[in-house]
Amino acid sequence: MRKTIVIVMILAGIPSAAQMLVMDKAALTEFTVQNPFDRFPDGRPKVPDRVLDRLKNMSSEDAWAVLQRAGYRNQFEGNWKILHPERKLIGRAVTAQFMPLRPDVNEAINAKAKAAGLAPSQNERVIELLQSGDVIVVDLFGKIENGTFVGDNLATAIFSQSRTGMVIDGAIRDLEGIFPIEMAAYFRGQHPTPIGEVMLTGINIPVRIGGVTVMPGDIVFGDREGVTFIPPHLAEKIADSAEASRLHDEFTQLKIKEGKYKIRDVYPLNKELQKEFEEWKKKKQAP
Repeated sequence: MRKTIVIVMILAGIPSAAQMLVMDKAALTEFTVQNPFDRFPDGRPKVPDRVLDRLKNMSSEDAWAVLQRAGYRNQFEGNWKILHPERKLIGRAVTAQFMPLRPDVNEAINAKAKAAGLAPSQNERVIELLQSGDVIVVDLFGKIENGTFVGDNLATAIFSQSRTGMVIDGAIRDLEGIFPIEMAAYFRGQHPTPIGEVMLTGINIPVRIGGVTVMPGDIVFGDREGVTFIPPHLAEKIADSAEASRLHDEFTQLKIKEGKYKIRDVYPLNKELQKEFEEWKKKKQAP
């Protein structure tokens, strides 16, 4: 008999993970079956800190090359406003989905949330779940006016709990108050209005961010170009490739700066330079 994957509405008495719509642990595990790492209690892949640390010197291009070869062609999303372009964003995705407000559905959601002892604020229901190393990824379908997921107080809470940042496919408010926070943040715009005319319909379910399908537990990697969402099973392959690429680029740029070679000699490396590169790399990697 074929297995059926069910996304169900929460009931009173649910665990502390505060979901409106939720893939149960079995479903989330099945949809991320290639994850080679441990998992959080709810089934979300838990990519180790040691792997996240290896991505700190990576670029969007490093990730893109490996993802393309693996057949993952829709993992990058650009055209963001970036709070601090000099800060990279690296962490594990906690996803949230909003939809345009429909009163009867929203009343049912809020009634169940109240019965379960969850926060009255929809935004806080998500933020309260964050742990160190998490990145909140919010599908607000690009809404700007009344699409402001956080102001300065909630942004402070996000950074205090996660120590990373946020990706908001919508807007933020209180930008003057958020700017001093040393967090990485990607958002579509800013507006003085509070969030409104939307309802929180899911936490830690697949969400769409622009042209990307994001799964809970994906690695979120943000730099000056945009945000890449990395499936956990490709994380170490991307780290290996990025480290190799960084060494190659460092050597190539060194040779260009010397002024002894033409571009055709270094793209790709000619035989003489390839031999020199291998010797240089051994010294560079020596303990």
